[in-house]
Amino acid sequence: MSDNPLTNYVLAAAICVTVPAVALKLLKSSNLDRVPSVGYSYWPASYVSAFKYMSSAAQILQEGYVKYKGAPFKIPTLNRWVVVVGRQNLEDIKKATDDELSLVEAVNDTIKIDYLIGPAISSDPYHISLARIRLSRKLGLYYPDMKDEVHIAFEEILSLKDNAWKSVVAVATIREIVCRASNRVIVGLPLCRDPDWINLNACYAVDVALDANILNMFPKFLVPFVSKLLPNSAAGIKCAMKHLDPLIKERFRCMKEHGDEWSDKPNDFLQWLIDEKEECTTRQLSLRVLTLSFASIHSTTNTCTQALYNLAAHPQYVEPLREEVDAVIREHGWTKEAMVLMQKVDSFLAETLRLEGVLTTSVQRKALKDMTLSDGTFIPKGTHIYVPTYVFHRDSAIYENPGVFDPLRFFRLGDDGNESGRHQMVAMNRNYFPFGYGKHAWYGCIHLDVPML
Repeated sequence: MSDNPLTNYVLAAAICVTVPAVALKLLKSSNLDRVPSVGYSYWPASYVSAFKYMSSAAQILQEGYVKYKGAPFKIPTLNRWVVVVGRQNLEDIKKATDDELSLVEAVNDTIKIDYLIGPAISSDPYHISLARIRLSRKLGLYYPDMKDEVHIAFEEILSLKDNAWKSVVAVATIREIVCRASNRVIVGLPLCRDPDWINLNACYAVDVALDANILNMFPKFLVPFVSKLLPNSAAGIKCAMKHLDPLIKERFRCMKEHGDEWSDKPNDFLQWLIDEKEECTTRQLSLRVLTLSFASIHSTTNTCTQALYNLAAHPQYVEPLREEVDAVIREHGWTKEAMVLMQKVDSFLAETLRLEGVLTTSVQRKALKDMTLSDGTFIPKGTHIYVPTYVFHRDSAIYENPGVFDPLRFFRLGDDGNESGRHQMVAMNRNYFPFGYGKHAWYGCIHLDVPML
């Protein structure tokens, strides 16, 4: 249970109202009767399967994939039935318009964005296209700053002297480094190095997830009321506003005095938001900043940590990877072009993501209207669709010895000289999509290279 008494009371209330509410939800699966199930398909036994999915999602997805030979199947979760689709349905998802299959609505239902962060984030997610366009078009401009921040963070956090060994908590150390490097582009200096800001970024995603899990235990009509009782997300927003308010006011002062351009104008995500002139209050801009951090820091931290563990478990790869980095940097420096040329390092990270990715289902959509997939599967309006990334990335029909960590697997796949880009860590194809699939593939992946390298 939580240390917060209020949260415990809310959880107790959730238990009291959840059973009948979920019973009604799970009974309403008649529109999906033709889609086979994994686990129990009738109430109340399906409720048992829903709880099992919470702790054994990967195993249940694998069971369904094998049992139905890649065809769609459905699983019960605590508050809805979910249809898990096969590889043949990826193009259906890619071609679907946002008013047919919506990522934003799927995420909103799961994380309760409207209640925990703010309805503007889902109704007008302009920050997504802004980050994608600015980072992808001018990514090379930010490599020196991010590399500089990673270097300084390592020196300050590890504080090594005379090459002495030092024990650290890997995930916490890497999370702080990743947070600093990411926020160098998000809010710039000096805030990206502020300990309280770093702690906020480390905790906020966890707090939102915790609050969302609680809200998902309540029927929909109670969510607006219960959300006001949950303190974690609201406290994070308040803390962010405290830090960002003086920055925002100073930047608006400069714009009023000098116009849209001035000599030392910051070039970070916060300033891009201000330049868009879509929103102007501290709260509005703070929510956009927190949302971008939410989407990038923990997934990058997980991948970097797992890569470090894999390197420790396979020390024979340390020297060839270091040699590749040294050779590329000598010729090209720390540039976007240099990152592309580090193909063995990229392969090591891609293989880490294949086996140690954060999500069991990296592609999620909500059907906003009735539709029929190319294989004839009928998807009623309101249905959530998942793609079992965990299972696809371990498919023996695609990968040789899929359960074995093979650091140069993707290097060999691209070594024909014709399709090397197709097998890069941030590339996306039908067999490898740790960042999602289609036009909504996660925009944060495009700036992960520097913190990882």
